[in-house]
Parts: sequence; structure tokens; C-alpha cells
Amino acid sequence: MDGLNRRDFATLIAALLASGGALVDEAEGQSAGSVAGEAIGQDASQRGGEGSAAAATGVRPARALKELSSGVYKPQPGRGMQGGHESHSFLAGMLQAGEIRLEMHESVQQPGAPHEAVGTHKHSEIWLMQRGVATLYLNGTEHRMEAGDVGLCCAGDEHWIANAGDSELAYFVVTVGPPE
Repeated sequence: MDGLNRRDFATLIAALLASGGALVDEAEGQSAGSVAGEAIGQDASQRGGEGSAAAATGVRPARALKELSSGVYKPQPGRGMQGGHESHSFLAGMLQAGEIRLEMHESVQQPGAPHEAVGTHKHSEIWLMQRGVATLYLNGTEHRMEAGDVGLCCAGDEHWIANAGDSELAYFVVTVGPPE
């Protein structure tokens, strides 16, 4: 297979982690309602319920995240298929090496499911395609991604990802950056 192998992918992750403190601070925060932005196990008080400042402004307040440590992380139960999308979180928290937030989840999109809302974030995102065909929109340009491909969205880039095929799309997402 041409392209990025696992060793190159690991090097890319390490480089993003090393530059985490230098990511763009002017980018908009995580958009409300993003599947990727909601940590497994968040209760309503952490998300901001009706009548809260988060609900009024659409911006979630920063909250303390657990410190991550070396180890093995298993996928957590998802919320089930919602609107043709499903997500399973592996980990979300802060690294000891500074103010670097790291999160990883697996997403699945059914054929014909609408793409996620256009978003920008303070963090960078890496997508690793497992199966299917995707359209990755980055700053006005659509890119085709297939199984084995890696996509990178740097902090502040406008983006979305959608299933562009006739079968299920599955991919891993790793986010690295400041807490949001």
C-alpha cells in the first residue's frame, strides 16, 4: 500500500503532540453538538443544560479533564446510531507534558448520512480511514479519502467529513491541542 504506514502515522502523531502548545488560539472552539466533542460519560451538567450559559451562547465552558497516562484504552460504548452517525470514544484527557488535550474516537457513518456541521477548532485533527470512501472538506476544497488514507486538519481550518460511498464509512479520529 502506498502512502502512510503505521510508523509514519506514529511519527505524525508525535510531531502534533510536540507542537500542541503552539496551536492556533484564535480558532473557534468546539462547536456545540459535535459527536467528537462530547466525552463519553459526560452528564448534563458538564454539557450545559437548558437555560445554561452554554445553551444560550452555543459555547461550552472549559472543564477539567482527567490526566491521561500510558496504557491500553478500550473503546467505550457509544450512544448508538444517531442520524446515520455513531461514535465510540477511546480516550479523552490532558497529557502531563503541558496544556495538551488528546482525544481519540472511532466514527461510523452510514451511506447517505448528512455530513457533520462545518466546524473549526483550536485543536488539530487526524483521520485514519478504516473502510469506505469519504469526502473530507478542508477550507473550501473537497478531498477523496479511502481505506488506509490519513487526513490532517490543522487548528483553525474549516472542515467536515462525509460518507461518499455506497457502504459504511469507518475512521479513527485523533485530536491534539489546547483544552476547549
